[in-house]
Amino acid sequence: MTIRTRFAPSPTGYLHIGGARTALFNYLFSRHHGGQFLLRIEDTDKARSTDAAVKQILESLDWLGLNPDEPPVLQSSREARHAEVARELLASGHAYEAYDTAEELAAMRAAAEAEKRSFRYDGRRWRDGTATPPLGIAPVIRIKAPLTGEMHVPDLVQGDVRVGYTELDDLIILRSDGSPTYLHAVVVDDHDMGITHVIRGDDHLTNTFRQCLIYDAMGWKRPEFAHIPLIHGADGAKLSKRHGAVSVLDFRTQGLLPEAVCNYLLRLGWGHGDEEFLTRERAIDLFDLPGVGRAASRMDYAKLSHLNGLWMRQTAPERLTAEVVGRLGLGTASPAAARVAALVPDLAPRARNLVELAEQARFVVDMPAMDAKAAAALDATARTRLPALAEALAATDWSREALETTLRAQADILGIKLKDLAQPLRAALTGSLQSPPLDATLVALGREESLARIEAALAA
Repeated sequence: MTIRTRFAPSPTGYLHIGGARTALFNYLFSRHHGGQFLLRIEDTDKARSTDAAVKQILESLDWLGLNPDEPPVLQSSREARHAEVARELLASGHAYEAYDTAEELAAMRAAAEAEKRSFRYDGRRWRDGTATPPLGIAPVIRIKAPLTGEMHVPDLVQGDVRVGYTELDDLIILRSDGSPTYLHAVVVDDHDMGITHVIRGDDHLTNTFRQCLIYDAMGWKRPEFAHIPLIHGADGAKLSKRHGAVSVLDFRTQGLLPEAVCNYLLRLGWGHGDEEFLTRERAIDLFDLPGVGRAASRMDYAKLSHLNGLWMRQTAPERLTAEVVGRLGLGTASPAAARVAALVPDLAPRARNLVELAEQARFVVDMPAMDAKAAAALDATARTRLPALAEALAATDWSREALETTLRAQADILGIKLKDLAQPLRAALTGSLQSPPLDATLVALGREESLARIEAALAA
């Protein structure tokens, strides 16, 4: 049997980090077992589904590197098939037409509320098929739930779960307008797509019992289910916007690397010993459902930031340069882009994310306004020393080794510590007292730009 998993988001909003982790677990499980990972967009809620949300979901999955093995399936394109199965169930006696009016259903709910019990549709006169259908009312189709006994669902994360059939009512599978309900469409699609394992959030556990009614009535083999715990904020409450970034693309905007996000989400509810830094290849090799815990996980943005810093130091400078060049709005063939490329290897170890890296590299594009500490370093004494230093630098071979030698030689000539010469030079070149090593900064700026900035600082 080929393992086939799926990720099935609803395009009623952005892809959030909980959904991203679900997609990741499905992807890794299928890859670990040599199977296939599929994507289905569950857009049957026409009032709330949007093309923009579909685009964002696809873009998010692509950024994370979670690409499906087959073209995405739009659930809305399969409504005829959903209706066909509903009518099969009707014909076999496993479903029935119900003609209840909105007023009758409201009265049932009111009675349940008055009796302080959960509302469950009771079948009334339509389940046994003896009542005469009223004229002018289009019926819904409801599944016939067993009236006695219990349903047993083995769950690969939660263990064996059971519910009495008295807790399950006759759910609607086809609305009066002929459109399928979500619970019915999911079952038909999973069956037709050959899904062997349904891995999703544990908030869907109650849906699973209802969906199994349809599997059993059709005589279809159920997939194996695995319901993973949700992600909470650091305070233990359900994750929301107030906890920080919740959209996957928010992380991209904030300068995180997709490898770091996936690495962090993988360790959020799953573990393998003390391993924290996991490449995609290592994750595929290790991941399986027995390692998933049953307790809700707590989002820790500080830990994610730390992990992203580790990934920054493992990422090729060429890729980081491309990211920074894009964030600074530079042409890839521009002189400024070449300066960024020269500086990135020295900047990357200091940056926790791409936003920080781009900000640290910005001074090579345009000379920023000088901050107060840098201006103070360019005092009268420093200004008397910089002209000779500029002259010495102008005569130097423009390599890191030669430039460092010149800086040390000039400090020795003046009889001062290197930092007393280096800090004013750093201020003149970058407008700050914080920068990469001076030899790297000089090489990145180039001879002409470096000397011009020193001259401008002296003239200011």
